[in-house]
Amino acid sequence: MEFLNRSIKLKYYTIFLLLNAFLFCTALGNNYSYDWIVKETNFTRLCSTKKILTINGMFPGPALHVHKGDTLVVNVQNDANYNITLHWHGVKQPRNPWSDGPEYITQCPIKPGANFSYEIIFSSEEGTLWWHAHSDWSRATVHGPIFVYPKAGTTYPFPEPYAELPVVMASWNKGDVMEIIQDALATGGEPNQSDALTINGQPGDLYPCSKPGTFKAVVDYGKTYLLRVINAILNEEMFLAVANHTLTVVGMDGAYIKPLETSYIMITPGQTMDVLVTANQSPSHYYLAARAYAGLVYDNTTTTAIFQYNGSYNAPENPAFPNLPNYTDIDAATNFTTQFKALASEEHPIDVPISVDKRIIITISLNTIACASNSCDGPNNSSLASSLNNISFVTPEIDILQAYYRGLEGVYDTDFPREPPYVFNYTADVVPDDYLTPEINGTKVLVLKHNSSVEIVFQGTNVLASAENHPMHLHGFNFYVVGSGFGNFDNETDPKSYNLVDPPEMNTVGIPTSGWAAIRFKADNPGVWFMHCHLEKHASWGMETVVIVRNGKTEATRLRPPPSYLNPC
Repeated sequence: MEFLNRSIKLKYYTIFLLLNAFLFCTALGNNYSYDWIVKETNFTRLCSTKKILTINGMFPGPALHVHKGDTLVVNVQNDANYNITLHWHGVKQPRNPWSDGPEYITQCPIKPGANFSYEIIFSSEEGTLWWHAHSDWSRATVHGPIFVYPKAGTTYPFPEPYAELPVVMASWNKGDVMEIIQDALATGGEPNQSDALTINGQPGDLYPCSKPGTFKAVVDYGKTYLLRVINAILNEEMFLAVANHTLTVVGMDGAYIKPLETSYIMITPGQTMDVLVTANQSPSHYYLAARAYAGLVYDNTTTTAIFQYNGSYNAPENPAFPNLPNYTDIDAATNFTTQFKALASEEHPIDVPISVDKRIIITISLNTIACASNSCDGPNNSSLASSLNNISFVTPEIDILQAYYRGLEGVYDTDFPREPPYVFNYTADVVPDDYLTPEINGTKVLVLKHNSSVEIVFQGTNVLASAENHPMHLHGFNFYVVGSGFGNFDNETDPKSYNLVDPPEMNTVGIPTSGWAAIRFKADNPGVWFMHCHLEKHASWGMETVVIVRNGKTEATRLRPPPSYLNPC
């Protein structure tokens, strides 16, 4: 009856909108729209102030709260001085790579003064995901959480927590992060490591000038909280723990796992985890702390927040500190990551391919490229590079999705190798210098037949003595991690140990130091999808490629047409 009190024009227009919204939401889930502005904002950290790229002036950026199956439209206006694109990490975007985001892969950048509307289509994801910039190193400060709640009428596969607490870890550089990577690429050496690591935008009280802003998670005794943990750090895998409290991991990368009790977690850049913690200790202050799991060059500082109980008590001058694993504790990292198993229940089933149509083996290497002047800052005066199957990826000047859709030639080649071009002892302590230089610097993509069952084995190598983990992320899909191990993958014996019953479903997998990991998925999402290492410096050096999934035979299995507006290159 309230409509009758309005003007005739507004009445019928409102009824029209409500009716259409009802019909759409009933069929596809809820539809929401947001307006975001990219702009430079002054932030003070570590005793100094600088301008950083932000969304709506926030660091971290705004959280998106959705239910499983919803669709969002995010209108982005770029009022900054840098090109920008946004990626919805872990959202499969069925048939819709047009809004996936990686610069010059699925879209040309949103240039200063321009805008673009992203349509974000949620399907089977449930749990914690995140969004971030996908152009140069702008994701250092342009990122935020996505909370995907169960559909109406359903609930979590665990007792509903009292409240949720985001834990977004990020990097902080005193210098301009965009200049840092550009300088490194120009000189060929390592980029400067970050000056601090942050939790929810704050470094924590172990850093100078940081105690007043240290993030405090205020909790009630006896209540259980859902920590939504996101590793948005540029180049460090992280150990994280809450002093004197047990953590229970119940989900990761937007999918549920069998509950895993632990005193710490290890999470790679790109990964997310849903972690339950019950405030069952003596009311006090406790540190929630995180530090790196070592790479070759890494930020060895420790970021902290305070897990603070409500109530009246004498707060300790020095809160209890968690027993975090050592930076180089490979056993702690391995013991944690090898315990993941999918929930695989009737309400949350999995569909891992039991047999595969195509097995692909991809070596992951750090490399060097000779400098014309022989005066770069890399090893032996060379320039640092990286590769997949000995191909260092070159980003084109027009996005690959448009080139694929419009049949443009000369933008990319379709002969990415299905196996390494050279076979050697990939994980030997010393690898001959013959393998230092990538065979090709180019734009080569991997083409898959629609609905084919695919296995990819990522094989780490110790080229350039690069014994470290590599978090590999595939856009457009969740995949099943069916196996992993140390040493060189054995095609005959290692598949016998695969878990094909309840393997964890992920979108970012850490390849063990001096080891391998095998993933399986069904190529049922037509389009152009980026695959890359989520250590930002490795991606900048070429540790990436593109997966093109061909169209199916029906309209519902074909790539959607592009939106009415695409940003020009």
